Amino acid sequence: MGKNLLQQRRGKGSTTFRVPSFRYIGDAHHKTLSAQTSKGVIVEFLHSQGHNAPIARIKYDDGEEVLSAAALGLRTGDIVFTGIDCDIKEGNTLPLSKLPEGTLIFNVEARPGDGGKFARSSGGTARILAKLPDKIMVELPSKKQREFHPLCRATVGVISGGGRLEKPLLKAGHNYFRARARNRRYPHVCALSMNAVDHPYGGSRSSKKGKVTIAPRHAPPGRKVGKIRPRRTGRRRI
Repeated sequence: MGKNLLQQRRGKGSTTFRVPSFRYIGDAHHKTLSAQTSKGVIVEFLHSQGHNAPIARIKYDDGEEVLSAAALGLRTGDIVFTGIDCDIKEGNTLPLSKLPEGTLIFNVEARPGDGGKFARSSGGTARILAKLPDKIMVELPSKKQREFHPLCRATVGVISGGGRLEKPLLKAGHNYFRARARNRRYPHVCALSMNAVDHPYGGSRSSKKGKVTIAPRHAPPGRKVGKIRPRRTGRRRI
C-alpha cells in the first residue's frame, strides 16, 4: 500500500503541519497612523515564538499599547516617539520623507499605515539611498533597492538580536525544532533517495540520476512532484 506524499499530507491542514499561532504574543507593527506626534514608554521586552527578534511592548500617552520590534540599544523605561516632527534617533518612528539620506531604518511600511512589512528580521536594517519628490529609494537588507511612498513610516536604528545566527546548531535536531516553531519544512529529503512507497521517484535501491523530474500541467495529484511544468530547466548558457 502506498501513502500520501508529504506535499499532499501538508495540504490537508492537519495539526502536524499547522503553524502554532496560538503561542504567538501578537502582531508586531507600528502605532496607528495619526497626524499627531505620540510619546511612548517601553514597558517590557517580550519573546515571541513567531518572531526572531525581541519584541518591545510600548504604551503611548493616548492609552494605545503596541508590540513592535525592539531597536538595538533600547532599555525598559526609555521614551520613544511616533510622528512627523519627532527627533531622528534610535527607536523613533517617522515618515521616510522626514529622514535624511543614509539613515539606518527597519520595519519599513509597504503602504502608509500598514504597520511595517520590510526589514523586520533580527539584526537587519535598511538604508535610505535617495529622496525624490514622489518616491524614496531604500536599500533593503538583501541589497535590493526598492521605491517607497514618502509617507511610509519606518523606525530609526537596527533591530536587536543580531547575533542569533552566530550560535552553532551543532546537530540536526536543533535545526528541526527551530523550523518546527514556524511550520517550516525540515529536513529536505531528495525524492530520488526515498523509498518506493514514499515517492514516485524513489526505489530501485539507488538513485536514478537520469530520472525526468518534470510534471505535466494536467498530471494527477500523485504525479505532480518535482518541477511543475517549468518554463525552462538546466543551466543557463550565455
